[in-house]
Amino acid sequence: MSTRTRRTRMFAAAALAAAALTLTACEDGKGVVDEGASTGSASTSASQDSGTSSSEESGGTSTGAGESDPGTGGAAGSGGTTGSKGSSGSTGSSGSTGSSGSTGSKGAEPTSTRCSTTATRTTATEVSRPLNHLLLTVTNTGSKNCDLIGYPAVRFSEAQSVPPAFEDSKPQAVVTLAPGESGYASVLLSAVDGSGSGGYTAKSLAVYFDKGASAAAHPSLPGKGVHVDDSIRVSYWQSTMADALAW
Repeated sequence: MSTRTRRTRMFAAAALAAAALTLTACEDGKGVVDEGASTGSASTSASQDSGTSSSEESGGTSTGAGESDPGTGGAAGSGGTTGSKGSSGSTGSSGSTGSSGSTGSKGAEPTSTRCSTTATRTTATEVSRPLNHLLLTVTNTGSKNCDLIGYPAVRFSEAQSVPPAFEDSKPQAVVTLAPGESGYASVLLSAVDGSGSGGYTAKSLAVYFDKGASAAAHPSLPGKGVHVDDSIRVSYWQSTMADALAW
């Protein structure tokens, strides 16, 4: 067989093979599949799909520190998805209104008043010690406290003036008598050594509880009366008998 004849047969065989391949593709309704290209393309597609899915699920990988979003208060990751908005700060509650101060209570009523002759009992007792002394006792017979202020103003019989007080006998506080309590004052009637002048015997006595009093108590004196001269003095009101008789 000549070389030319062999070439002719090879071309004929190749043409028949190509025709058969074309016929098979037409019968299946598909084009020719290049398996090498298909495998590469499918791998690339799968890789792209996987990358897209990973990116969507993770929200993007941040390549830098998140920056605060001044408009929303949220933080946006650099290169990633925008962070969720920060929750709005709650509005501070307004301060409670201060309660108004309570109205000041009215001043309490006085717990005591000056002692008066209508709510007391007054006695005058001649004592043996000290000599020539008379003890005045005022007892509160009322239901409220009362005050004995200063010293008593006494008048014996028809005397025109009241005797002065021993200033050193002034107590540190006013003598207050609760119901049933007593206050005391002493009266020096005459000089012990007889040096006094203008002496007389007094048979009656008026006792004003202080120099401003308008009403007087009239305690009884001993039947024989008491001797009085110009040495007469009185003590301030005291809370005890002993303090009163110290003068």
